[in-house]
Amino acid sequence: MATTVGSEVLTQGTGYGVVLGIGFVFAVIMMGLSSLQNRYTSYKITTSEEFNTASRSVKPGLIASGIVSAWTWAATLLQSSTVTYEYGLSGGYYYAAGATIQIFMMAVLSVRVKMIAPYCHTYLEIVQARYGSRAHMIFVIFGLVVNIIVSSMLLLGGSAVVNAFTGMNIYAANFLIPLGVCIYVILGGLRATFLCDYSHTLILMILILYFFFYTYSQAELIGGFDGMYRLLQQASVERPVAGNQDGSYLTLKSNYGLVFMIIQITGGFGTVMLDQGYWQRAIASEAKTAVRAYLMGGIAWFAVPLTFSTIMGLAAVALATNPTFPYPGGLTTAEIGAGLAAPAGVVTLLGSGGAAAMLILLFMAVTSAASSEMIATSSILTFDLYQIHFNPDASPESLIRVSHVMVGVWAIIMSCVASLWNGIGINLNWLFLFSGTLFTGAVGPIIFSVIWRKQTCAAAIGGALGGLVVGIAAWLSVAKTYYGELTIATTGEMYPNLAGNMGACCSGFLISIIITLIKPDNEFDWEETKKINPRAREMEKQRAALDKAEAASQDGDDTPADSEKQKSEAATHTSSEEEGPARVENLENYESLKKSLKVATWASFTMSFIVLFLIPIPMFLSHYVFSLTFFKAWVIICVIWLFVAACITSVLPLWESRAAMADIFRGLVRDSFRRGSQSKQVSRV
Repeated sequence: MATTVGSEVLTQGTGYGVVLGIGFVFAVIMMGLSSLQNRYTSYKITTSEEFNTASRSVKPGLIASGIVSAWTWAATLLQSSTVTYEYGLSGGYYYAAGATIQIFMMAVLSVRVKMIAPYCHTYLEIVQARYGSRAHMIFVIFGLVVNIIVSSMLLLGGSAVVNAFTGMNIYAANFLIPLGVCIYVILGGLRATFLCDYSHTLILMILILYFFFYTYSQAELIGGFDGMYRLLQQASVERPVAGNQDGSYLTLKSNYGLVFMIIQITGGFGTVMLDQGYWQRAIASEAKTAVRAYLMGGIAWFAVPLTFSTIMGLAAVALATNPTFPYPGGLTTAEIGAGLAAPAGVVTLLGSGGAAAMLILLFMAVTSAASSEMIATSSILTFDLYQIHFNPDASPESLIRVSHVMVGVWAIIMSCVASLWNGIGINLNWLFLFSGTLFTGAVGPIIFSVIWRKQTCAAAIGGALGGLVVGIAAWLSVAKTYYGELTIATTGEMYPNLAGNMGACCSGFLISIIITLIKPDNEFDWEETKKINPRAREMEKQRAALDKAEAASQDGDDTPADSEKQKSEAATHTSSEEEGPARVENLENYESLKKSLKVATWASFTMSFIVLFLIPIPMFLSHYVFSLTFFKAWVIICVIWLFVAACITSVLPLWESRAAMADIFRGLVRDSFRRGSQSKQVSRV
């Protein structure tokens, strides 16, 4: 359990006020926005397609904002600062680099989903269409394990900070934090989570920029860039970092930092590739802009942990021996494991005001990511369990009811599991390092399920389960060999988790490849996955026919009655004459997606190479320790990158939404005039 920063920082009432008050404020806002959406736009949240996929119409700016919000967990801010506190500024960079390439890879997979299963709700429906029910159930379990680990990690980090700042009961925080989120997700569905993601990301960017400018320009305890540099040099002498060049906090030559990045890469592949939330954003995006959305999202997200850790992680290092530091003598192992480096730095620099800002920042990160997990898990439970295995003929009305119920069920489950971790002494750092061992074995089979036609059912199942077995065996064996016993402490060390994560991920890929090459599937046709969700396909055909009939009625001289008759006929019939043009249009779309796939592949591999090799490896191999000038340039580049990220996630979505906002504004004005005229008529009577 977390250790409090000090009861004098914030009161328990503040903790309950933030957890309950902000959550319900967003619930009320979402209620209003959902009402406006239903009244003045063509997207109705009463349909299961809109609730779970946002009608596959979300533009790239909002998708990028949602990606940043969903991938900015409490761990993003807390863990990046923790590894910076432990390994210096290399920790923040390696955290960011190790968790960005998965978003770039999703740019490739998002195009593949649009090509092979344009109407699916979840990536698991593709597994069902390819391999049948047995494989489907196995991967459903993997998907739910990822969601429960991620969801509980969100609450572990958030409740630890709330407890540390306010003394609020940590179990109460676990159950109350998801409450408001659950309400607004049920009210607004996936599109509501995107809108909340936008607002949360905007607040996140503003607060991080505030922390930056205060720390490096106003904080007397730091003394600007020069003062921070001197304090970090002093810390390198007093508390040298094992495995770093000269024990310095100002170098990328960090052995443990590099090991952490490898764990971050392998574990991150599991938490992205197997988390329905990231596939859901690909499914919800417009086909022609999916690549752009994920590439922009990856670029924008990279700046968040990099900049935040450069501020608060380094501040905690620099001020650890300051008399005002809330933990005399620096953080203990338990406090580091709870992720309290950044909160300690904030309290030292800004006191209770900074604590309140940090509390809001963490609450935004937790709730935005939690909303993504709720709607993602609800989709799996609704479409992959209820519809496929229990009620294949479920009506749209029953699907939306089940989706609502599953959101609430998941909110309770994630709270219970987070409380379980607290009860048995599992902290955020332990769970973060270990989690990939459980599920990254399924990453290879899932990627191959989308991109490799010849992968067999046996290869998919064998890779996933074989990776799990190898990962667990490697994790326990290394812990026992290195430390002589198996305890929570030894199994949470760096090398056992490196072995577990790499063993699971690599063996999952290799087993799947070997089994497939021995006996490949030469008969599978991607047309099988294109048949997923025929109801949505028919709805799109009818919508296209209605649009065509409406355009024809506007160009011609038909009477209103004739126009309505044409629309009615178009909604119920698709003539054989239209099938030819439709096939041509589908072929053109497919060719366009093939070009997007090439762009996504080259762009994702190029950017991954830059952040993983081109920047860090020369600096690692040269054993370079930052000079004052280089340190200033590094920090300034970080904040410029954050400004760019803020423009991508905050300005671009507003520009893209101008037409929808104009429609809503016109509708409100029209209704206002109508109500005014009606009241005048009543007064005359």
